[in-house]
Formats: sequence, C-alpha cells, structure tokens
Amino acid sequence: MSVLGQVGDLLHLVPVQRAGVGLLLAAAGLPVVGVVIVGLDIMPVRFAMMHVALLGIAVGQLIGLDPVVCALLACAAAGAGVAPLARTPDGLSGAMGLLMSLAIAAALLLLALSGVNANGAFALLWGSILAVRPTDLLLLGVLAVAVPGLFWWRRRDLALLLHDRELALCSGVPVQRLTVLLLVLVAVAVAGAIRLTGALLVDALTLLPALAARRLGRSLVSITTWAVVIGVAVNTAGFLAALAWDLPPGPVLVLAAGAVALAVHLIPERRTSSWRASASSAGPSSH
Repeated sequence: MSVLGQVGDLLHLVPVQRAGVGLLLAAAGLPVVGVVIVGLDIMPVRFAMMHVALLGIAVGQLIGLDPVVCALLACAAAGAGVAPLARTPDGLSGAMGLLMSLAIAAALLLLALSGVNANGAFALLWGSILAVRPTDLLLLGVLAVAVPGLFWWRRRDLALLLHDRELALCSGVPVQRLTVLLLVLVAVAVAGAIRLTGALLVDALTLLPALAARRLGRSLVSITTWAVVIGVAVNTAGFLAALAWDLPPGPVLVLAAGAVALAVHLIPERRTSSWRASASSAGPSSH
C-alpha cells in the first residue's frame, strides 16, 4: 500500500479525525497565546503551569473527576493568582519558580498518600493525540474563538502592553486586569493542549510559531496572523507526516515547528521593532 493510501485509510478513523480537528482548532488559538508569552517575556510561566497541571491531574484522579478539567481549573487559578507579581519579568520568574516547586511536591505527595496510580497522571503530561475527546475539542474550539477575538477587540491596548507596560499605564490601558486575563489564557492554553502534545511538548502549539512569526511581522496584528498561519501549516504537515511514517505525533510536531522557527530566523531581522511599530500605530488607549 502506498503512503498516500495508508494516510487516506487512517483519516477515515474517528480518533484520527478528532486529532486532526483538534490540531486545527489549536492552531487558531494557541499560537496567539505564544505571542503573549514572547511579548511579555514570561517563558517560565509555561514550565510552572506544566507542574500545576500535574497537580490538577492528581487531584482529579483522587476525587474521581476529569483530570484534564481539574488541570485546567488549577492552571487558570494559578495564572490569576500570580498576575499581581507580573509587574516585571524578574518578579514573575521568582514566583513561577516557587509555584513550580510547590506544585510538583504537592502532586507527588498527593499521589503517594492516596495510592492512586501515578502512571496515568504522568501519561497525560506526555499527551496522547489519538485520545482526544469531544470535550477536548469543545475546549479547543472555545480557545480558537476567544483568544483571537480578544486580540482583535483589544489589539491597541495589547500592542501597548506588550511593548511597554509603563507606556500602557500612562495611556489609560487597564494593565492589571488585562495582565490577569492574559496569564489565565496562557495557563488555560497549557492545560488545553495536554491531550494533544502533552504539557511537556506544548511549545509546538504555542511558543515556536510565535517565535517564527515575530521575525516575519511588523505589528501585533501581522505577528498574530503569521503565528496562526505557521501553526496551521506546521500542525497539518507534522500530523500527516506522523501518520505516513507511523511516528509519534507529539515529537514530530515539535520538530516541525522548531525547523520552521530556525529557518525563519535565518532571515535578517527587520530594523523596526515589531512591538514598537505596533504600539506606535495604536496611540493612546480610549479604554
């Protein structure tokens, strides 16, 4: 059987169809979250949220609730809780380090004391793209609509915030509320991607497309658009390649996204700062 025929047969399977739809929905929302991570320079957040997600999964297994839902709620609460510390990247980094240590310690202690099988909890961190359920698709669908919608609605405020927090404050941008919302979105995105690539490989859906897009776009809108386009292309190509050669989709997606990011970074960087150009065009906020 040819490779194309093999892929065609696999695409008739319901789990494979769900996985493909999930990746397309993820590509519409999660790369936009990556733009936030890059713009606010909050790389440690995603690592901390992986550990918080493990704690949520452990709680879910202990009390008999959906582990992914518990992970999502735990991440959302943690994202909102650390928002007051996000005035500077250094302040947030320290908080994330503390949160990461406490979350993983609490998760391991909870799993040990409860007698719950830890294999299931750690398996979710690695992801199982063919185990995507309708409820997971619903969550990804909400993110696919809500995240780009928020960026379009508050694009001027976001451009100012991602460029310069103090400038945003002086321009009347509700910095604190917007920061809380952005951190919650980052946290929920990590939890939402658990069943696709796993929390440990979530960069394939969030950070890597955003890093590539930053080299291609001049404004927040163009960077966001490029991030989504790259996300769709990488997810589609990586998933089809994994099906064609019977490879684990998660690592293939990461390698595909990484290859695109590296290739784009060979392009000479534009002299005009992307955030500066976006913020200059935004002007003072009217909100």
